[in-house]
Amino acid sequence: MARRKATLVGFSAVALWSLLALFTVATAPVPPFLLTALTFAIGGGVGLVWIVVNGSLDKLRAVPLSAYAFGTAGLFGYHFLYFTALRLAPAAEAGLICYLWPLFIVLFSGLLPGETLRPGHIAGALLAFAGAALIVAGGIGAVSGAMAGYAVAFVAALTWAGYSLGSRQLADVPTEAVAVTCLATALLSTLAHWGLETTIWPESAWGWLAILALGLGPVGLAFYTWDVGVKGGDIQLLGTASYAAPLLSTLALVLAGMAPASLSLALAALVITGGAALAARAGSSRVTQPQGE
Repeated sequence: MARRKATLVGFSAVALWSLLALFTVATAPVPPFLLTALTFAIGGGVGLVWIVVNGSLDKLRAVPLSAYAFGTAGLFGYHFLYFTALRLAPAAEAGLICYLWPLFIVLFSGLLPGETLRPGHIAGALLAFAGAALIVAGGIGAVSGAMAGYAVAFVAALTWAGYSLGSRQLADVPTEAVAVTCLATALLSTLAHWGLETTIWPESAWGWLAILALGLGPVGLAFYTWDVGVKGGDIQLLGTASYAAPLLSTLALVLAGMAPASLSLALAALVITGGAALAARAGSSRVTQPQGE
């Protein structure tokens, strides 16, 4: 696939992820492990059908087990943390903190061998954390359990950054492998649900439609298209585009009436995005390209 086309495919993942918070809130009161199991089963199942139809099963046999294990750990860990954060804190605020992961990718990639941590990285990090602090300050005392949700969202951001950076070392692993890691994540989530949660199903048809939408889009197609983009497209451009996700995510929640529009929320979104963009600009010429580019 041509580099430009792969980059455009990767852009679609960012657009899909901006709907993750909106659909997740609509699935309440489904507990997070059960929600993770259902959505990843849909995403992985659709991917497996695609593989069978295209006759690509042989590609899966060549993938090392370590690659499957890494992918499963990243997907399962991040999404459980993400869904949990949205249950414990206001959706818009928790979503914004989760979307610190593009900034962390820039910072951590700057610390890799052969890379340089520039002043712009540090300035961007401080600016983004100022935005996160603004969000937390607005939630203290207003929502029971919000602080725990903010902490979980922060760990989720770190988890996705680690998964994304690690995946760059697995550029030779075919995109078809994402279907396997999705199904493995669904299995682990099912086991965790049985052991830790009470089964609660959606209360309406809209809740079931939201689960289906999650499985087909933000927790399904997005992972396949992101994999294509990262491995064959412009990684710097894709990373920068990811910083639009917090604003798009918050806008979607506000337009759907699931989060109030406020000056502080808008300011926090702009500050976090601005800090991330500053860090990306500082490191755009130094981020190591994935293998095969």
